Amino acid sequence: MFSRDVLTIDLEREADEICKGLREIVVKRLMRRGVVVAISGGIDSSCTAGLAVRAFGPKKVFGLLLPERDSSGASVRLGKQLAEHLGIAYAVEDIQPTLAAIGCYERYDAAIRRVIPEFGEGWKSKIVLPSDLLDSDRMNFYRLVVEDPAGERRTERLPVQAYLEIVAATNYKQRIRKTMEYYHADRMNYAVAGTPNRLEYDQGFFVKNGDGAADVKPIAHLYKTQVYAMARHLGLPEDICNSTPTTDTYSLEQGQDEFYFVLPYPEMDLLLWAHNHSVPAEEAARVMDLDEVQVARVYRDIERKRAT
Repeated sequence: MFSRDVLTIDLEREADEICKGLREIVVKRLMRRGVVVAISGGIDSSCTAGLAVRAFGPKKVFGLLLPERDSSGASVRLGKQLAEHLGIAYAVEDIQPTLAAIGCYERYDAAIRRVIPEFGEGWKSKIVLPSDLLDSDRMNFYRLVVEDPAGERRTERLPVQAYLEIVAATNYKQRIRKTMEYYHADRMNYAVAGTPNRLEYDQGFFVKNGDGAADVKPIAHLYKTQVYAMARHLGLPEDICNSTPTTDTYSLEQGQDEFYFVLPYPEMDLLLWAHNHSVPAEEAARVMDLDEVQVARVYRDIERKRAT
């Protein structure tokens, strides 16, 4: 039976199984001494780090904080809070100079100027999908949101070429971060622990050879709802357990449901579970208080993202 409780699991048993798997893969198969985790202050990386400490102990887990020009100040603050809470060694590696040298910001800004010619120093930006995805079958186009130094916001539809250039430029960030993770993993003879949850892993919400690359992915089978529950079970800081998922990629705060998913993660988790278990759209709609047509649209969106 499909219900809002289908994602409830035995968290202690699940934590034990994950830690057993981590030790098997990292120590026996990969023959590495511990793990490196890039911690952003978000729930996924925090939960991954917490499970790694449970599996190996704090002395065999190394945290990396990787801020850049557009990172939220909260990322470093929460990342440090987590590392100190877990008792793990960590380093702060500012990747902004590397990104600037490789042309990330210059190319990003140039792509935005294709749409907003006056965009420049002191401006902020992000890209978003329309807010009515659930109620439409039409082709959807990303929109560019900018904020000038005076705080005035403006939204414009993104042409395809400008969109592609913006995404290509921001993907530098994930790929440079991963390069830094592997540097530290190699020097310490550690493995790199990836942080995608099941919703992200299933739906392709990661960058190839960026945050999609890792030696082991401990929470890739857990729905995001379960990751939040696991973080609380592990006793992670409240500020992290109560955080809202963001991409932390653009200078304007951007929720994952603004950028990629049709619905916020609690609803997407349930509908992904329903789709995975062949729950008819009519039954899922009844439980989720949605129209059958809306659920069918989400199911189609799930399949489109998988195909992509």
